[in-house]
Amino acid sequence: MTALTRRERLRAELEREAKTAARRITAEEGVEGLTVAAVARSVGVTPPALYRYFNGRAGLVRVLYDDVTAEFMATVAQAVERQDPDDISARLHAATRAALDWSLANKAEFDLLMGAGYAKVAASEEGIPKVISRELGGLFGLLFVRLWREDRLTYPADEQIDPDLARQLRIYREAIGLEVPLGVALLMITCWRQIYGLICMAVYGHLAFSFEDHLPLFEHMMDRLLGLLGLSRSPNLR
Repeated sequence: MTALTRRERLRAELEREAKTAARRITAEEGVEGLTVAAVARSVGVTPPALYRYFNGRAGLVRVLYDDVTAEFMATVAQAVERQDPDDISARLHAATRAALDWSLANKAEFDLLMGAGYAKVAASEEGIPKVISRELGGLFGLLFVRLWREDRLTYPADEQIDPDLARQLRIYREAIGLEVPLGVALLMITCWRQIYGLICMAVYGHLAFSFEDHLPLFEHMMDRLLGLLGLSRSPNLR
């Protein structure tokens, strides 16, 4: 392996510092406060010095979004891989709990990936809207595919699904890259709408006066969702 030149090392160091600063600024001020000028001030360089690396604010936001997405997905994937490969219940449960825990520990980043910040970023960056759906849907989707192929799922036939909903499910199915019946895609989105709702409830503190600890509600939800998929809670969850 060829050793990096001094210039290359300095460039790599500046990029790392800029990414760290971008994440801190986003956590403190939201995505609205993330500008090239703000990051440049934080790392002690001029804005033009960063433009060549990040191609302006849009490039900076996209780099941050991609880094946060990769971290989130790695966390969820690692939780899955800690489980027995044949224990689909444990894998689904672990993945969902990892998504909740990461989101609570990284609220500003969650906002960027799936909250109010996401809408602002997605509106300005063409490639972003499908990223998290493709990544997360693909990971969970592999487990759903196993259940489907093992004939363990109960789901409606295509013709039993409302045509308008069926059209949307086809778009969703194509975006996540899975060849499953529309009814299986419907099961996936049915589970996700409950998971997403609970995560938002926890991250944004909705009903915190009563549900300050979301784990009992989370476990109740997981038992219902696993039951919907013909599964029960695994005794071997790690």
